[in-house]
Amino acid sequence: MNFHQKPITFVAQVNLKVQDLERSLAFYKEVIGFKVLTKTDRIAQLTADGTSALLTIEQPENVEPAMGRTTGLYHFALLLPQRSDLANIVRHFIEIGLQFGSSDHLVSEALYLSDPDGNGIEIYTDRNPSEWTWRNGEVNMTVDPLDFPDLLSNGQQQSWKGLPGGTVMGHIHLHVAELANTETFYTEGLGFEAVCRYGTQALFISSGKYHHHIGLNTWNGVGAPQPAANSAGLQSFKLIFENEAARDQAVENLKKIGADSAIENNQVITKDPSGNRIVLGF
Repeated sequence: MNFHQKPITFVAQVNLKVQDLERSLAFYKEVIGFKVLTKTDRIAQLTADGTSALLTIEQPENVEPAMGRTTGLYHFALLLPQRSDLANIVRHFIEIGLQFGSSDHLVSEALYLSDPDGNGIEIYTDRNPSEWTWRNGEVNMTVDPLDFPDLLSNGQQQSWKGLPGGTVMGHIHLHVAELANTETFYTEGLGFEAVCRYGTQALFISSGKYHHHIGLNTWNGVGAPQPAANSAGLQSFKLIFENEAARDQAVENLKKIGADSAIENNQVITKDPSGNRIVLGF
């Protein structure tokens, strides 16, 4: 099953603010393997398939470095089509001497790193959903060591060609100020379902029984402040609903729980209780 296409609600694109557009472009092309879709003096759209933008990076005027201990981006996560693709990017990272983290989450195998501004990035592949374990409506996820010998035995070593065309934005993980109102916003407002909890500090939500389209945590502290508007970090992320009616229903549901939305540049924008901006599309 494809968890990143309609009728499922999914994260399609992430938009970041960076301090130096050219520095970030070099990183995202040479290290991560994106292609440039469009570019101006201040903003670039990045793609894996040559047609759809997965990531935009923008250098705002008077941009400031990312602030610590705020709400905002923990990481965005690029989902690769096959396990052999993950093995290939591991070989690429080793070849260029890049330091990165890793984890086996049972539902997926993942690599972790940051861009030059400290924006967190996950690159991962999913295990077959038939191998995921569900109990009482929650999916079992953990943080185990990644088995690199087994991963690197997968497929043949190939020359690095960048991100495969089938790469999608798998999920986004956010720092938030608290979880109770945040859960209400995303479930009762936007229609997601809570599918995994890590104690009282982290919550994972999804549509269509995916392991998670959005992660939410208070690891920067309950009551963490919002970052400055011109600081590097998350600008917004885009959700895709099944159709216009489903998007409009989400807007109505947000209104019922006291959350606002607005039209900006012909897009419907809302903010979660921690100020994370969300574009509602279809």
